[in-house]
Amino acid sequence: MLRAGTAAARAVRALSRAARRGGTTLPGRVLLRLEPRAIELLGGRLRDGAVLVSATNGKTTASSMLAAALRRAGCEIVHNRAGSNMSWGVATALLDADGRARQLGLLEVDELWLPQIADQLDPRLILLSNLFRDQLDRYGELELIADRWAEVAARHDGRARFVLNADDPLVADLGRGRSQVTYFGVEDDSHALPGLEHASDSKNCRNCGSRYEYDAVYLAHMGRYRCPGCGRGRPEPQVVAERIELDGMRGSRVVIRAPAGRIDLRLPLPGLYNVYNALAAATAALELGAAPEDVRAALEEMAAAFGRVERIPVGERELLILLVKNPAGANEVLRTLALEERPLDLWLGLNDRIADGRDVSWIWDADYELLAGRVRRATCSGTRAEEMALRLKYAGVDAEIAVERDLGRSLDQALGAAGGTLYALPTYTALLELRDLLARRGVAGRWSA
Repeated sequence: MLRAGTAAARAVRALSRAARRGGTTLPGRVLLRLEPRAIELLGGRLRDGAVLVSATNGKTTASSMLAAALRRAGCEIVHNRAGSNMSWGVATALLDADGRARQLGLLEVDELWLPQIADQLDPRLILLSNLFRDQLDRYGELELIADRWAEVAARHDGRARFVLNADDPLVADLGRGRSQVTYFGVEDDSHALPGLEHASDSKNCRNCGSRYEYDAVYLAHMGRYRCPGCGRGRPEPQVVAERIELDGMRGSRVVIRAPAGRIDLRLPLPGLYNVYNALAAATAALELGAAPEDVRAALEEMAAAFGRVERIPVGERELLILLVKNPAGANEVLRTLALEERPLDLWLGLNDRIADGRDVSWIWDADYELLAGRVRRATCSGTRAEEMALRLKYAGVDAEIAVERDLGRSLDQALGAAGGTLYALPTYTALLELRDLLARRGVAGRWSA
């Protein structure tokens, strides 16, 4: 049924694209309905094998960075670039695997789907960047995902190389005792926080249960840590960001030290979270044979991934879109916004649809207090607009706060106020609605697989 399934799926994809509906999920659903083993069978056509990228935060950006570096190094990539990362999105991307040319499958994979996709594709490399609390009503506790990832590491030990974040205790633990592991991490204490944030997740050792002690905390629970109970500590990373200069929304300068050589990088994407994304992508690219110069050039030319620091001119103003979907990711966006010198105009879209997670209580764990005294005007939209406005009030934001559930009307209100950049902070489905609205208005293109 593979031939019939791929023919039907390609037809559906062509129709979806012609109708300007993207075509990232429906073709894969059709394909998997007709041939349940399609991912395994199409993956077998990838002559250079498959690489899987997963994380709670940043996997779309990190995989886009990795794809750019590998293309510059001369690789032909099969990639789900729009971020459709469950089985049907992966199946749609694999429609482009033809078996005739040397192709490398670079596939972003949802955290919960990683075990199934990994078993079907038998990847040559797995990049795991972080684990944060996200959508508890959908995935359950963080340890559930960590346990499933540990099973992946055990099943693929000796067959796949793992690229892991040494600074995240849950991720770093996956490599202990493994034969093919490369770690990356940050070693610039000028960006260390005073201590663990309230939203931090991985505070206790999975081996003995003792609370970690930190020499430096960089982002949520990520940093340099050790367990006083059993002695486990942060593994020594082979690839290190040893000097970082953050420049607000303009980006950052980063010096990366790796066995293959030094990379002195001007990264156009802002925030420490994007430094981690770049570090993850650089480590994986070097492991896959890219030269340091290929990595540097590709990362310096990076454009934003879908909704991740995406800049869109709208009339006389610039709309800068920053996806927020959990406390750790929100905190990094807020920390970066706090570096801006001018008062901020904000549009915040908070939805509680299934893809966002029905439970939006996470906004009370995010440090919106960082916005106090920095906001000129805030417009709250989405299905839970009123709760977002209440959160800003409790955070001490004393600016004008407007509430309008209708996304189009709220965006018009926010854009209508005089000013420069409008910073949009949507949750996932609010982002999709926002991009679709902008595409219908002709100010932004549509994304496709």
